[in-house]
Amino acid sequence: MSSDFSKKVLEIVAKIPKGKTMTYKEVARLAGRPYAYRAVGNILNKNYDPKIPCHRVIRSSGETGGYNRGSNRKRILLKQEGAI
Repeated sequence: MSSDFSKKVLEIVAKIPKGKTMTYKEVARLAGRPYAYRAVGNILNKNYDPKIPCHRVIRSSGETGGYNRGSNRKRILLKQEGAI
């Protein structure tokens, strides 16, 4: 996870404020690779740094999507923050 793209993705996600979300596609676009949204998901799936709120990244369809700590946990966190 030492690539420039990975670092950029994690920097972008770290800045998502509480109560807000971004899509995998938006993160990929901001990181400079607009079609690499699946790669964004893979990068976030490997992240366990609590300072990076991966749970705030959702699918373009509005579904919450996966989370390395479980999809239910992701929904709970987003509800607690008022994002969904």
